[in-house]
Amino acid sequence: MDESSRIKVIAIETPADMERAWAIRRRVFIEEQQVPEEIEMDADDARAFHALAILDGVAVGCGRMVEHGSGEMKIGRMAVLRELRKTGVGQKILRFLIDRARTRGFRKAILHAQLTADGFYLKEGFRPVGGVFDEAGIAHRKMERDL
Repeated sequence: MDESSRIKVIAIETPADMERAWAIRRRVFIEEQQVPEEIEMDADDARAFHALAILDGVAVGCGRMVEHGSGEMKIGRMAVLRELRKTGVGQKILRFLIDRARTRGFRKAILHAQLTADGFYLKEGFRPVGGVFDEAGIAHRKMERDL
């Protein structure tokens, strides 16, 4: 059985699961990518819908979505542990969030993709909007897709 079939994505509903997501975000964004903690941990966490990817009982990835205007939601804080990138974890998180957004009646998903990940989002139906910009010292591009 390959790893992707053993990955399950859940909605975060407990403080313990939120701590597991924050631990992944700290490792990926703050430690690996040197994003300042005060930028990474923001006020949107309190109102966001969070998802956690679990492989054999271990939290390996996370993401969130936040309502962003009329009928739009913004996906963000997509993070997968380095050793599990390119195994389908990110795809499962993204598809889980998109499905949840559709269920809640959103019509469009937007995100700020790191340039190194824009190919991943293109494969999932997102299209670039506008030029490249700096966010937390990392080159990003806004992308969107209809739901």
